[in-house]
Amino acid sequence: MKVIAFSLAALAAASLSPGLALAADAETLYQAKACVACHKIDGPMVGPSYQDVAKKYAGQDGAATTLAKHIKEGSQGIWGAIPMPPNAVTDEEAKTLAEWILQQK
Repeated sequence: MKVIAFSLAALAAASLSPGLALAADAETLYQAKACVACHKIDGPMVGPSYQDVAKKYAGQDGAATTLAKHIKEGSQGIWGAIPMPPNAVTDEEAKTLAEWILQQK
């Protein structure tokens, strides 16, 4: 019974704070999909930091769609010579990650 009550409370909290739910889901995806192998939020690794990505795409129409496509299909030449490989994510997961990345400032 406690598990059900906790689950309902968590669900209610997420519905009241959609930004927090997005952040939690995206942070989980960031860890689970191995994005951490090449990216950090606040500094470069193999790939650019998410803060740098957010700065580059700030204010651009369609930025989330562009990033989601790069996450899912990979990209090359945008941040240097090292290509970003395609990632095993759904369209919805790629969109969630892209929107979260754009919030990293």
